[in-house]
Amino acid sequence: MTQILIAEDEERIAAFIAKGLHAEGFATSVVATGREAIDLARTGEYALLVLDLGLADMDGLDVLQQLRATGEAVPVIILTARSSVTDTVTGLESGADDYMAKPFRFEELLARVRLRLRTPQQVGEATTLTHGPLQLDLRTRRMKVADHEIDLSAREFALAETFLRHPGHVLSREQLLSQVWGYDFDPGSNVVDVYVRYLRKKLGAAHFDTVRGVGYRLVDATATRSTSQGRHVAPYQGRDAPG
Repeated sequence: MTQILIAEDEERIAAFIAKGLHAEGFATSVVATGREAIDLARTGEYALLVLDLGLADMDGLDVLQQLRATGEAVPVIILTARSSVTDTVTGLESGADDYMAKPFRFEELLARVRLRLRTPQQVGEATTLTHGPLQLDLRTRRMKVADHEIDLSAREFALAETFLRHPGHVLSREQLLSQVWGYDFDPGSNVVDVYVRYLRKKLGAAHFDTVRGVGYRLVDATATRSTSQGRHVAPYQGRDAPG
């Protein structure tokens, strides 16, 4: 039975979530402190952490940052009363996989839990995604270009994963918003373009084609250049490229 850890110091809310998840076939453990959440999350027994930010002993963001700093890749859904755009962005950039504001509907939380549990390590699924010189390890959450390791934020990692799962496919901005951000986002926002620009700077601009009026496509830049120029081109070496 899939085990989910709930870090929530409001007993009523914790009991509500646990009861609902039990009814859907999940096993749950509830803790009220950040220290307990860190200790249990590091055991490897839990498939997902539902994390409140206002815990009894420490801020939930500190819990999240400590987990990510030690390489703990358990999916984390933040559930909090802090609902500003700044709070949301801070939570996601700190390593959260999703962010929900209170009050919330259980049906939406359940849908997000199931979404996060589908990736990346279902039975028989590869834990490393590769395209040309790009290599993404879903287990350790590490990105490499050729042999050079590149630091990515949580949102950059999720965007890179989406591209690497669909190499050569044109992905619309709406698709990327839905798959990467995972919640309703202003369709007029330029957040996708901003984060694609971040990836271009870190991974190499030539890996990402812009399809005007539609979206973006991941290509094997080294293969493309080698074919078009009729000569060997050395792989990108990890330095920042022009945006």
